[in-house]
Amino acid sequence: MNTLSTHILDTTQGKPAAGVNILLERWENDEWHSVAQDQTNDDGRIAAFTADPLLPGRYRMTADIGQWFAATGREALYVTAQIDFQLTGAGHYHLPFLISPFSWSTYRGS
Repeated sequence: MNTLSTHILDTTQGKPAAGVNILLERWENDEWHSVAQDQTNDDGRIAAFTADPLLPGRYRMTADIGQWFAATGREALYVTAQIDFQLTGAGHYHLPFLISPFSWSTYRGS
C-alpha cells in the first residue's frame, strides 16, 4: 500500500505556502473521483491525505495556487498546479510543488 504527502514552496519568497487548497483524485472507470481535499499547514505541508493507505493506480493532485497568490496580493499566470501521477508499488510518495506567480514545477522527494 502507498502513502502520499506534499508541500508547497513559494520560490520567489523562499517560504512555504500555507493555506493552499489541494484536491486529491483517483482515476477509476474512465473518470476522476475525489479521494480527499486538504489545505497546507503553516509549514506548507500536508503530511497525509488519508488515514488509510492508497491503492495502486493513477491519481492527480490539484493545488489552487491562483487563489493563494490572490490572497497574498499577487497576480499569477497559473490558476492551478496539477500533478498527474501513478502509484505503482508499495511505499511513500512525497510530491512537492515549487511555485512562483509565473511558473511551477515538481519532483519526487523523500
